[in-house]
Order: sequence, then C-alpha cells, then structure tokens
Amino acid sequence: MERVIDRHELADFLRRRRELLRPSDVGLPDGLRRRTPGLRREEVASLAGVSTDHYTRLEQARGSAPSESVLSAIARALQCDLDERDHLFYLAGMTPAPRRAGGYVRPGLIALARRLTDIPVMICTDIGEIAWSNELATALIPPLPQQPGRDRNIYWRWFTKPELRPAPPDDWDRLSANHVMDLRATYARRAGEPDITSLVHDLLGASEEFRGLWERHQVAVRRADVKTFVHPEVGPVSVRCEVLLTEEADVKLLAYFPLEGTDAAEKLELLRVIGTQRLTRADSSPT
Repeated sequence: MERVIDRHELADFLRRRRELLRPSDVGLPDGLRRRTPGLRREEVASLAGVSTDHYTRLEQARGSAPSESVLSAIARALQCDLDERDHLFYLAGMTPAPRRAGGYVRPGLIALARRLTDIPVMICTDIGEIAWSNELATALIPPLPQQPGRDRNIYWRWFTKPELRPAPPDDWDRLSANHVMDLRATYARRAGEPDITSLVHDLLGASEEFRGLWERHQVAVRRADVKTFVHPEVGPVSVRCEVLLTEEADVKLLAYFPLEGTDAAEKLELLRVIGTQRLTRADSSPT
C-alpha cells in the first residue's frame, strides 16, 4: 500500500517547530547575525544526522519520502514531545512507534484508582511489576516488599515461589499458562528491550514449569479473567478481573470485581474492615 504523505502540512509543521527553537535550546551558540527566529535548516539537519539538502526538500514539500529512522531523528532534533512526534509520523504517512511509559504511573491514573475503594485495585507494568495497590488489594494478596525488585513482580513470584500463590491448586495450570501467554505477547511487542529480555531469561533458568510453557509459543493478551484468591482469614474470594490498558500499553490497571453469585462482596467488605482496624491499631500503638 502506497504511503500518502501530506507534504504541505509536513513542511509547515517542520518549519514552525524549527522556528520555535533557539540555538541555546539545543546547545548551540546564539550568534549575532540571525535574521529569522529559531534554528537554521542546516542546524536541524546536523542535529538529526541527515543531509541539509534532504531536510530542506522536506520543508519545501518536495523530494523523496522520509524513512522511519529519519523521521525519528528529526523529531528528536526538533525536541518534539510524543504527541508532536506522532503527528509528524502521521503527516509523513507512517504509523508512529509505540509509546512507552517506562514504568511511570501518571498521577491521574492513581487518582482514578483511589476512588475505587470497595474493590481491590493494582497498577502494574506490562512485565508484571506492581507499581501501586490500594488497601483492599494489599489485604487480599500475600505481603509484598516495599522496595522495588523481582519480589514485586507477579510473574517472578508466581513461578519462583509457588508456595505464595494466592490461588487454589486446581487453578494453577490455567493461570500459569495465562501468565506465560501474556508475557509472550509483551516479549514480542518489545523485542530486544533489556527489562523484558532479562526477566524472560531469568525465568527460563529459574522455573522448569515456565520453561515448558514458554516452549509452547502460545500468545494471548489478557484483558479480562475470572480467578479465585485464597485468603488465610476469609477463605476463597472469587473475582472478575478487568484489565484497563493505558495508551502506552506498558502500564495497566487491574480491577477485581466480586464475582456474581458468590459471597465475594461480603468477604471483600470484611477484608476492608479488617484492614482498617489493623491500620488503626498500628497508628495507636506506642512507639
């Protein structure tokens, strides 16, 4: 399928972005003889590592179609944010590269999660690192260390510490397969990136179960699931998990709703009360 390039809009966008930047913004001396605001075309070309002629032709709405690498380099040279970078790609008739949150959780996502006080909620990365959980989720799952690391990773804990699995043994095979299929999809989408590569490599060495499932090469992105947590005080709690993906798709919110037709709602309420009482006792204890 032939690329459709909006050459005039692309040229206009590049020119306006260039004119917004001062030389000092990119580490260049301002100089005394600049007749127009912003950077010169040859300066943008040099920063992007492309020929001045190629860049000039783009700003003149002519010349050959820019490659993905050239567009990325120009976006960096012009200090485009993600929205501006994506706009640049669309004008050039290309699909922009996937966005990455890099584990950063937007305050707005946490603010949304804080409002869901009657259900367990967790926010985690696409490689299974738990970044945030509300009080009810903390009460439902086995204790997590405060410091970041592998022990706060869902996949790592599941396959290297099966004694901490919060699900009934009858569900282990299904959930293990689901974990690996989900991680397989992330591994392909983020091929070669150090964090996912390292996690998979270490899991292959640490867990025979993981290794056997990985070799099946089955893939499925989980967006919903039904599972049961076994809690030492209230017993089994059956929930319906809804996975809300962020735009970047590498941070997701997991919301656990009580499963219809079970006593999960009552047990979650009991856990909420127990958790509140524990916090109260901890706050009132002598120091």
